[in-house]
Amino acid sequence: MDFQLTDEQRLISETARDFADKEIFPRVRDNDRACRFDRELASKLGEVGYLGAPVAEAYGGRGLDYIGYGLIVEQVGRADSSARTVVSVQTSLVAGSIEKWGTEEQKQKWLPRLCSGEALGCFGLTEPDTGSDAANLRTRATKTDSGWSISGQKMWISLANFSEVALIFAQTDPEKKHRGLACFLVPTDSEGFTTQEIHGKLGLRSSDTGEISLDSVEVGDDAMLGEIGDGFKVAMSALDNGRYSVAAGCVGICEGCVEASVAYSKERKQFGVPLARFQLVQEMIADMILKRDASRMLVYRAGVLKDEGKPNTMETSVAKLYATESAVECANLAIQVHGGAGYVDDYPVERYLRDARVTTLYEGTSQIQKLIIGRAATGENAMTPMVES
Repeated sequence: MDFQLTDEQRLISETARDFADKEIFPRVRDNDRACRFDRELASKLGEVGYLGAPVAEAYGGRGLDYIGYGLIVEQVGRADSSARTVVSVQTSLVAGSIEKWGTEEQKQKWLPRLCSGEALGCFGLTEPDTGSDAANLRTRATKTDSGWSISGQKMWISLANFSEVALIFAQTDPEKKHRGLACFLVPTDSEGFTTQEIHGKLGLRSSDTGEISLDSVEVGDDAMLGEIGDGFKVAMSALDNGRYSVAAGCVGICEGCVEASVAYSKERKQFGVPLARFQLVQEMIADMILKRDASRMLVYRAGVLKDEGKPNTMETSVAKLYATESAVECANLAIQVHGGAGYVDDYPVERYLRDARVTTLYEGTSQIQKLIIGRAATGENAMTPMVES
């Protein structure tokens, strides 16, 4: 197995790091304090090709492999998880789904605008009463003479308030469970489509998060992504890619924690010597490096499998589970290295902890990832209801 990046991949990573240092880091603290979504930064991410990087060049993407995409996400995540959320949602959930499942007309209509950052998209799967149990959505799509009428609510939707198009998952026939699910491309300016911002988040404060309400929203037959019954497949394939990008972003958090802790421990002195001289400080930094490197290798493994077109659901879940939990642990250790200084936002480590915490929840909780891994190992699906004998 070759653990060396190609010259092109190294250039991708170095360029993304430079962009993050110059364009993202200077904005982070002010945006975080103001809980402000930075639409200008989202446009800049599109201008440099970081929105839809794996999408084919024919549709406005860069045609990168998943390793290259992961390297971009890692560097953006090192700077700001809110910016990384824009990349992940726009690329892995929205543009990737349209490219994989859409008609040629749907691709031509939406992908160039999404990849350039001219338009933003959101992924409307989660509902107030439905998170991990995606087969039991309450949002309904009813057939009409001209297409479909969609009614329901979506919750915790990133970019909901700034998107021009929403992928809305709805049930066409509740008796069919997941076989009745469908996904629709719904313009957000449609009559009956409204959003509301969610306030008071622990982290990702400069990432837009909202609730979507659909009140008899009318769409044509050409709005459906795939066919009836494909909705569950669309969601699961999107989440496979989304989990990969979240994991890569968490490698960036781990890297940021290491860099910040090394720099601070060399500058800060106690008892006449740098903190870096203390054995237990070195132990905490070593623990961070172990978690960073292991997370990175797991992300690379998932990326290679994706690039080879091989099954990777289990490997992607392993990467997502380990990298997200490691990001929380690294951020906690980094605050400890910084002491009281780490508890305020003069340094990035307190934000790393707040931002990392949600990554163990969305795109499948850590517990769901363990069930996916357990299912792959045993062949038994613990997520289906148990029937008493």
